[in-house]
Amino acid sequence: MGSIFLTIVGCGGGGGSGGSAVIVPPPPPAPAGNVNINNPTLTLVSNDAVSPGDNLALVWADEFDAVQLDPEKWFFESGDGSQYGIPGWGNNELQYYVPDNASLANGLLTIDARAEAKNGSNFTSARIHTRDRFAFRYGRIEARIRLPRGQGLWPAFWLLPQDNAYGSWAASGEIDIMEAVNLGGSGGNTVHGTIHYGGAWPNNVLSGESYLVPADATAEFHTYALEWDAAEMRWYVDGVLYAMVNTWYSTGGSFPAPFDQHFYIILNVAVGGNWPGSPNASTVFPVTMQVDWVRVYTGEP
Repeated sequence: MGSIFLTIVGCGGGGGSGGSAVIVPPPPPAPAGNVNINNPTLTLVSNDAVSPGDNLALVWADEFDAVQLDPEKWFFESGDGSQYGIPGWGNNELQYYVPDNASLANGLLTIDARAEAKNGSNFTSARIHTRDRFAFRYGRIEARIRLPRGQGLWPAFWLLPQDNAYGSWAASGEIDIMEAVNLGGSGGNTVHGTIHYGGAWPNNVLSGESYLVPADATAEFHTYALEWDAAEMRWYVDGVLYAMVNTWYSTGGSFPAPFDQHFYIILNVAVGGNWPGSPNASTVFPVTMQVDWVRVYTGEP
């Protein structure tokens, strides 16, 4: 309970004495840190496919206009992956995820990657996802994002299966809506859209394409989108279709497995790893990925 502050104000004129008590409310408490809840509600949505000319209907979104991220929507990851038996998150990544490296202000989600020591790692960052809270199948998903710049940085907007119905990674699939590495350096201004499928590692394969964003992806916001149905996936940047995949498989089931299941949303910035390599002296920390919104739509029945 907050304290009540009393200010005694004297009465003027007439030589009277005494005063009046003015109750000044205490300042509002600072928001608590990002925390996970034990019993979130899982919403599973099966969307209709999106076709050209459809009037899309919004089924889930986060506009990031609140004071703090909603733990009913997002899970705040911690650690280096060791808790899942994959130290370095399976990619020899260098960051230690900290929930409070994700924050909201001015209608934007900011994920900070910092050069700071944490539990044996030299970098911290944030990874949030909707597992056990929201997962969907088919439709369209998009996010408006400004990406971080620098060697050794690996921002991503991607999906993993709510349930590994067809076996361990990547037999149950992975959908990368947008990944980028080393932007402003060896990675140029290129983003990547990819699916991972096939058998369990190391018998997994991938398909996808890359796209050179016309305007600086680290200085400006761009909209990264995926349309997904039982027969095809299509990737867009700012409404430009740049990739299409309609062939995949899983050793755990027949086509359209593994991409006929519900997948959840992930946003993160990794530091280092097999793909980007490590940061170097040219990488200026802290770096940020900013997300204006994330939206999921269904097409017309």
